[in-house]
Amino acid sequence: MNHTEVKVRFAPSPTGLLHVGGLRTALFNFLFARKNGGKFILRIEDTDRAREVKGATENIKETLELFGLRWDEGPIFQSQRLLIYTEHVNKLLENGAAYKCFCTQDRLADLKKQAELQKIPFRYDKHCLKNPPSFNSSPPVGEERRGGVFVIRQNVPGEGSTEFEDEIHGKIRVENRLLDDGILIKSDGWPVYNFANVVDDHLMGISHVIRGEEFIPSTPKHILLYRALGWDAPKFAHLPLLLDKKRAKLSKRMGDVAVKDYLEKGYLPEAILNFIAFLGWNPKSEREFFTLDELIAEFDLKKVNKSGAIFDIEKLDWYNAHYLKQKSPEERAKIMIPEKILKEIPVKVLELAGLLEPGRQGRGEEIEELTAYFVKVPKYEKELLRWKDGANEDIRKNLETAKSVITGLRETDKETIQKVFLEKIGSGDKGTMLWPLRVALTGRKTSPSPFEIIAAFMVFDDGKDRILKRIDSAIAKL
Repeated sequence: MNHTEVKVRFAPSPTGLLHVGGLRTALFNFLFARKNGGKFILRIEDTDRAREVKGATENIKETLELFGLRWDEGPIFQSQRLLIYTEHVNKLLENGAAYKCFCTQDRLADLKKQAELQKIPFRYDKHCLKNPPSFNSSPPVGEERRGGVFVIRQNVPGEGSTEFEDEIHGKIRVENRLLDDGILIKSDGWPVYNFANVVDDHLMGISHVIRGEEFIPSTPKHILLYRALGWDAPKFAHLPLLLDKKRAKLSKRMGDVAVKDYLEKGYLPEAILNFIAFLGWNPKSEREFFTLDELIAEFDLKKVNKSGAIFDIEKLDWYNAHYLKQKSPEERAKIMIPEKILKEIPVKVLELAGLLEPGRQGRGEEIEELTAYFVKVPKYEKELLRWKDGANEDIRKNLETAKSVITGLRETDKETIQKVFLEKIGSGDKGTMLWPLRVALTGRKTSPSPFEIIAAFMVFDDGKDRILKRIDSAIAKL
């Protein structure tokens, strides 16, 4: 293999929506290729047909394009290359680097149970290599199979060790006796990842395999396959794991990890891109905001850390707030607010109510709940209207006073509204009027100040009527 040209690949499996870890892997491959004048290949590893999710491939492509990670070749589908894998596994069968295994599921289950009882990792015992059935002389893979169902296993040497130099982790050495004779071709004739990716990486001229740290244990077996096929191995760079704040591996069980989830919550692509770039990579400077072109100029595998990268959602919020500040209220509304709400509530109302503030996240039901009082008279228990131990008659009196103030308003900006109300209240307890007024308008314990809410209501042509209707509803509860 000619490694003078840099060529990398992003090779996801279409078993679900593209997650943040996959996007980071794609980004680092893309940055490395562009920095070194190389090519970025998209390969879809779709050999696990049982787990394939409809629409996953389109989601992968659309997400990469949205983030500007345009590939130079592909997408290439492994499912369309089965004859190529057949050709190369036959070479391994011929040179003894692989063998057919006819063991039943029951026998394999027993072996795994024994390993579990002995508290050791499961490794196949080479039974079918040592005791080949008489029908093990069936034709090569791809021709008619005789003599029963079988898989093809890698014949890992029982002695010696396999060593490689990782571009991030340095020298890694593994005793071969610790490696399992993993399956290369399943009983249905389809290849597994550990075989297909080796064949494809060589035939596609991949110079650097940049992938997640979880593939380190498989790499020695990959290297043995390269050697058995007479090929030079590419260079390897394994990216650190993504961890939550408790330093546990980030997973779907711990919450949303699909990129689409974050986009639907109002996170901007440029914020996500900056955030994931720093998950394991450090520019060795104080700078934290980069365009994609600036990331290309700065990127270096030597600046990628070995230790796990903490996925801190508060940091992502911080990045998102930074980029949202640069957008107009109308642009923020399209990003942060569901379309059906925008059809009912003007952007100016949302802005005055503080719902377009950078750093605020939330979509769907949460935003609907926060904006519902602008559209419908809120429902709540009358006790919520009570400030401290105020009597019903006092609450009613203060709400009537608030009505008269609102009826007489001529200016509708927040500052004027606040000034008029505070002058009316005077030196008394402000909460006696402002608390029940806030609840009457929103039906909520927490909300923006009543002055902001009133200013927001006033944007509607019938704003005063809406406010008075809500106050009357509150008075009726008392």
